[in-house]
Amino acid sequence: MSNSLNLKRLSELVTGQRARVQRVATEDARGIQILEMGVTPGTEIVLVGVAPLGDPLEFELRGYRLSLRKVEAALVDVELL
Repeated sequence: MSNSLNLKRLSELVTGQRARVQRVATEDARGIQILEMGVTPGTEIVLVGVAPLGDPLEFELRGYRLSLRKVEAALVDVELL
């Protein structure tokens, strides 16, 4: 069973931090779009960069890089690895 102390929002990761997606909030279209981009439960993801003003965030997952705005990344719950 996962340790709830290791759960965070994707938007809270620091550069180089690795996590596993646990849940994506799909109450609106943004959450569904995030799922369609491959950010699905069980996927490993790492924050590889942050834009100079702090938004957007650049992640690496499934062999590609994806940029998400902080508001979008906040829809994703992850477990730190």
